[in-house]
Amino acid sequence: MRTEDQMLAMKDEMIAIRRHLHEHPELGLEEYKTSAFVANRLAEWGWSVTTGVGQTGVVGTLSKGTGRRAIGIRADFDALPIDEETNLPYSSKSPGLMHACGHDGHTAILLATAKHLAETGDFDGTVHLFFQPAEENYGGAKLMVDDGLFERFPCDAVFGMHNMPDLEEGVFGFKEGTLFANADGFNVTLTGVGGHASTPAVTRDPIVAGASIVLALQTLVSRNLDPMEAGVVTVGVFQAGRASNAIPQTATLTVDARAFTREVAALLKKRIPEVIRLQAESFDIEATISEMTGYPVLVNDAAMTKFAKKIALDTVGAERVIDLKRSYTGSEDFSYMLEKKPGSYLVLGAKNARTQPLHHPGYDFNDSILLTGAAYWVDLASAFLKAG
Repeated sequence: MRTEDQMLAMKDEMIAIRRHLHEHPELGLEEYKTSAFVANRLAEWGWSVTTGVGQTGVVGTLSKGTGRRAIGIRADFDALPIDEETNLPYSSKSPGLMHACGHDGHTAILLATAKHLAETGDFDGTVHLFFQPAEENYGGAKLMVDDGLFERFPCDAVFGMHNMPDLEEGVFGFKEGTLFANADGFNVTLTGVGGHASTPAVTRDPIVAGASIVLALQTLVSRNLDPMEAGVVTVGVFQAGRASNAIPQTATLTVDARAFTREVAALLKKRIPEVIRLQAESFDIEATISEMTGYPVLVNDAAMTKFAKKIALDTVGAERVIDLKRSYTGSEDFSYMLEKKPGSYLVLGAKNARTQPLHHPGYDFNDSILLTGAAYWVDLASAFLKAG
């Protein structure tokens, strides 16, 4: 019998868990109630539980047999500062916060995995389940790693999964090598001399300098990168002034940079501040730049990705397994775990009739894929720690 069929009895319970988490979202490093909820469930099902890993992270550990191999599986559980617009009965009860990326679903999938492995799991070794905080903003994966994650919970490999609303429901996607982009950011303050709009000659206008900087930054991809490479540079914030007849003293910008290789990421990280400073200098404007270090390129191990894909073929069949043709320009802090351990990050299709994009105020996780994802994790862990 397929693992997903074996798990049908817990379907309603896991949907209820997912919707409970959706009703009670918490921002990164503030997931105290979520952490407690996860820890209590794991303990109830017989897992050894460690809390406070990477501040609010939770690790569940279960060992069977005498095997010395260990596997780590990660889910994230932080929410976003977004006002929900789904009007669902289980909508967020916290104004201004919602699970708009499906982390509630990722957590429910891993909890279903935990329950099934505890009750009927056939494996020989150790399973570590990493419930990670702060994926959206503070690099919770790095916080857990820096808190001794792999020293305290040794793993031979680590795996993670993200739902994808643009991929057909229940379809697994795999890609060896780079899957998610590097992300870096810069906060910029331009300081000039304010004054009356009618006398610009006695001012130093930070708005004009900022406009020139925005345009100049767009040339980095077109003129600094090899045409066969890819990169994205976006100015997401440009704020200045409050009156049409006044030139402001300052202007602020935020710059976002994406790249698929460490080399391109390094180039953009070097050139963006250079362009900003030189452009500002040409307008006699002072530029203050602070760097917001983002997430590294997420690179999947080839052997572990082949293994993960094979398990999906066995779990759901070839018609529901695809090779992803291109990387995603989004970023994902699971990259920090993959820098330390071999492993793979995969995606699970979640498209349905009411699907909205990730981070959309109308987004809602597709509960139909809960058991599909959990059955996959059960099969992956069991195969990795195969008895005998």
